[in-house]
Amino acid sequence: MSKISDRDSRMEISVRKTLFSAGLRYRKNVKSLPGKPDIVLSKYRTVIFTNGCFWHGHEGCKASTLPKSRRDFWEKKIRENVERDKRDIEELKRSGWKVIVVWRCELNSKRKREIRFKALIDEIKAS
Repeated sequence: MSKISDRDSRMEISVRKTLFSAGLRYRKNVKSLPGKPDIVLSKYRTVIFTNGCFWHGHEGCKASTLPKSRRDFWEKKIRENVERDKRDIEELKRSGWKVIVVWRCELNSKRKREIRFKALIDEIKAS
């Protein structure tokens, strides 16, 4: 698990490139905000988390299936991640931030990616 990077994943870079090409400017991994959001668009008071389905327990996603070995460890690990995510999101919302979560499975195919990115940009600009 030490090899798992907490920033600059392919998915995060893809989202950032899309935002930048749409003329949206952002900051990365802002430590002063709860959960250290992957992308912060201060102008729109919006934060974006790019979550892997497995690590963040995406409900109903087949990529979030737990391994058969060391099941107790993985259940605890993922449950704690989900609880932490909920706490951070609630704290951000109480502070007046709009929170957007982009899941890995939403970007699996080119078609899904195009649809999600269009919706993402529309959602941000609607703020």
